[in-house]
Amino acid sequence: MNRRLVITGVTGEKSGAAFVRQLHAHRTDIRAAFPGGIRALVRPSSCTDYLKQMLPDVEIFVGEFVRSELLNQALAGADTVVHIAGIQTSLPIVEAAARCHVRRAILVHTTGIYSKYKQAGEGYREIDADVARICRDHNISLTILRPTMIYGTLSDRNVSQFIRMVDRLPLMPVIRGARYWLQPVWFEDLGRAYYLALTRESATAGKNYDLSGGAPILLRDMLSEIGTQLGKKRVCFINCPFALAYTGAFLLRALSLGRIDLREKVQRLCEDRAYPHEAASADFGYDPVSFQEGVRGEIHAYLQSRRKKNGTQI
Repeated sequence: MNRRLVITGVTGEKSGAAFVRQLHAHRTDIRAAFPGGIRALVRPSSCTDYLKQMLPDVEIFVGEFVRSELLNQALAGADTVVHIAGIQTSLPIVEAAARCHVRRAILVHTTGIYSKYKQAGEGYREIDADVARICRDHNISLTILRPTMIYGTLSDRNVSQFIRMVDRLPLMPVIRGARYWLQPVWFEDLGRAYYLALTRESATAGKNYDLSGGAPILLRDMLSEIGTQLGKKRVCFINCPFALAYTGAFLLRALSLGRIDLREKVQRLCEDRAYPHEAASADFGYDPVSFQEGVRGEIHAYLQSRRKKNGTQI
């Protein structure tokens, strides 16, 4: 069989790009494992310059991930699909994989499946169950990878916002003293994890893995570490009781006639989100860095961006 690899979600700056760097670094092994080559399924708005630079022989399919015709073309003749583009599009990807007789699927989902709040967790659990059923019914070897909060670039939407807030605000607003556990994961560690899961099929087939950072850390300590690396003497916190924050979210929803609903975001902000990764370490050598180490590059990029912006303004 002329084995072919199909990948999604690899044109941004986060873990998909880190995975592409791993494919590039191990290109000889990848060519041997997938002599049929690599196809990348990308959205119309995606920039593919970096992808083409790192994987010059990649075959690119452009379109929306919900179009059955496009998915059938992209997955035709594929042996393995690594889907990084997001859990929301996993179901159409797996349905197409079943139609095209794909042998193996590696899906990057989320530890949000463990959330006790309905909207955040229930939808993810339904998708997980649906893709597992389809793969079971069509003999597709399935591996699900569940990263925690991903950080490492200024476009990560979470830690990058914390960096800006710590840098700009004299007082850092927090709920419940920011004393809840997180275990954010550096995007480069995820790129390595995706590659290792891909190349350790005998160990990872039919299994699910949580991919967290090196060790749990309190949000309060995360913010203090960011302050230290920004050169601040200390980060000063101003505490907002949970009841007050949730009431504010409730009132905002009422005033906006339901258009702005932040109630669950407030609830999830105070939810512990630290998950062990020992299974991934045992099965394919997953060894993530600590937050203190991983955030250095992101803070360095932020400081460079700030200096450039200030210099432009002058």
